[in-house]
Amino acid sequence: MTENTLSTRPTVRLRPNKAGARAIRHGFPWVYADELVTDRRTRALAPGTLAVLEDAERHPMGLVTVNPNSKIIGRMLDRDPRAAIDTAWFAARLRHALALRETLFDQPFYRLVHAEADGLPGVVIDRFGDTAVIQPNAAWAEAGLDDLARALAEVTGVANIVKNATGRARSLEGLGEETVVIQGDVSGALSVAMNGATYMADVLGGQKTGLFFDQRPNHAFAQRFAKGARVLDVFSHVGGFSLAALAAGAVQATAVDSSAPALDLAAKGAIAMEAADRFVTRQGDAFAQMEALAAEGAQFDMVICDPPAFAPSKQALEAGLRAYERVARLAAPLVAPGGVLGLCSCSHAADLGAFRTASTRGIGRGGRSGQIIHTGFAGPDHPLMPQLAESGYLKALFYRMMP
Repeated sequence: MTENTLSTRPTVRLRPNKAGARAIRHGFPWVYADELVTDRRTRALAPGTLAVLEDAERHPMGLVTVNPNSKIIGRMLDRDPRAAIDTAWFAARLRHALALRETLFDQPFYRLVHAEADGLPGVVIDRFGDTAVIQPNAAWAEAGLDDLARALAEVTGVANIVKNATGRARSLEGLGEETVVIQGDVSGALSVAMNGATYMADVLGGQKTGLFFDQRPNHAFAQRFAKGARVLDVFSHVGGFSLAALAAGAVQATAVDSSAPALDLAAKGAIAMEAADRFVTRQGDAFAQMEALAAEGAQFDMVICDPPAFAPSKQALEAGLRAYERVARLAAPLVAPGGVLGLCSCSHAADLGAFRTASTRGIGRGGRSGQIIHTGFAGPDHPLMPQLAESGYLKALFYRMMP
């Protein structure tokens, strides 16, 4: 990205707000628009500009990237205001991130960079063997993509790099959408081994980066109850919980999703696992499919519901919690007595307490009751930045249903 020196970098200054300055000194990575002095000079800065952040007394606090078009007007990049944001800087951050993942996993399938928690604000990188998918969800990352990609290839040795520039986060930054291969060659779905299952990831046309690595530990927990079980996986995407259950010995797994392409990839995963004879798909609206299954009198030993983010923002929280309650109400009657119901939320706006309350209420309204036997979160390749609650978004509740 275009580099500038300390002497030429613009400065931006916090308003007199001791609480905001204290939070940033203690590691909070964001500066909101109402916390910054947004004079004409600051508003004229191009999105992604590097600037020195000062407190109200003009003491330097670090190097931030500024986007006047975003509610998050500043993102802390480095506590050293003199830092050069170049290929070497990216490589250092990536080496630190890679060291954790190589300690955790014996195969190169994982989230390599989890945005702020890995010191790269707004950047997500998922690795699929020799292929990596970058989501540059902030203006500074878009501007620095060439340096980031060079560093990624240097540090990891991946041959193929995909830019996936889609999603709500980019629109909030005022950025456009595109998905393009920026290095190497990618064609067709990629095979990914995880928890003994085989998943097929469409990194060019699938949801997000093509596969959700965050559920890996929750898949593993569900596998404890899968042997000999009949399993229903609702909002299955490419077969997350259902293929994991088949790998652990489920006698049958049914995957429900609205996306026919996702179910086709799930079926290909089952074929690769030589489990196609135990795998069934139902394409359509998940709520309607659960109602239809209830009308058919169907019951399963384990039902897992992993819907999209119903509450992606505080404004959507109330409606989102009602949706989670409805999921639980429809799913609970489909679980056989003594069976397991898993309910998941990837909405950071709905905290664990609110999600648990909505889920438990829904189970009750479905005429059932259960005991919580496990609360799960994202895997350690999705580390939590302790100063930023939004980095810990995934919750999974497992209930054992009473007779």
